[in-house]
Amino acid sequence: EPLKGVVELMEKHQVKRLPVIARGHLVGIVSRADLVRALVRGFAQEALSAEGRQSDEKIRDAILATFNKEPWASRVSVDVTVENGSVHLHGTVTEDRERTAVSVAAENVPGVKAVHNHVVWVDPISDLMVS
Repeated sequence: EPLKGVVELMEKHQVKRLPVIARGHLVGIVSRADLVRALVRGFAQEALSAEGRQSDEKIRDAILATFNKEPWASRVSVDVTVENGSVHLHGTVTEDRERTAVSVAAENVPGVKAVHNHVVWVDPISDLMVS
């Protein structure tokens, strides 16, 4: 029986518990407390999911703010994406040190679990690309 049906049966018969039967045998009992726990668990998971998305946005904003404060970052063309605390850096830099610097800046932001640096260093003299 779907959850909605269980609730309707409890309300209709004004009972706090219903038997759970499988293949003609009693296998358990569903109580109002079970329903409340399931609802609370569902709401908590929704809230954590929303909080995770919000945290990812805050992490991204903090990384970009860090880049904006650094004098070397004015030459950096890096896109930042964050998913579940895992940071992905994509783009180009003109000095190899900047490639390392963007990783270090991202790693030092609270909430960052991992940094995946996909930034490519392009040597402006030879046009050599190193990833």
